[in-house]
Amino acid sequence: MTDFPRRGVILGLGAMAALAACGNPIGSEGAAELDARVDAARDFLRSNYPGLEELFEKSRGILYIPVVTEGGFIIGGATGRGALRINDATVDYYRATRASIGLQAGAQQYAHALFFMTEQALSDFRFSPGWAASADLRYATPTQGGSMGTETTTQFAPVIAVVFGQSGIMAGASLSGVKYTRIIP
Repeated sequence: MTDFPRRGVILGLGAMAALAACGNPIGSEGAAELDARVDAARDFLRSNYPGLEELFEKSRGILYIPVVTEGGFIIGGATGRGALRINDATVDYYRATRASIGLQAGAQQYAHALFFMTEQALSDFRFSPGWAASADLRYATPTQGGSMGTETTTQFAPVIAVVFGQSGIMAGASLSGVKYTRIIP
């Protein structure tokens, strides 16, 4: 192992340890605190992006991950916790995790919501031991949500991801390779 990759591994692990120590959802927050964060994320989306209202109305369920913390240097990772809501009632809690390797450096936080547009997509998500974001996932940015009609989103995409609230110094916020696992907060 040369010095560069070894340094990258050490710095990447150090960045993840530093992120774990920050005030983020990696800690042991309870269901009430997690639900409060989910409520805030939902309210933020509804009040700041009225173009997403069709998604709210047509979806069969919505998974909110109110804070995802991501960081790395060559080797990176991301984690966050959230809740699945059906008819705006929490039915399950989930952890989102991702590991990555490549040309990357920095740290960021963001939020995302997965809108399950079909009963089959919602069922596949709920009854799998660990569901990973895949080709079935379509992205919508909140600023483009108003221009995307129901026909282009709900007919062709069983799951729509909306990434919002990015802050930090890292290029992009992607959900590819994210694994969602049911948890007990």
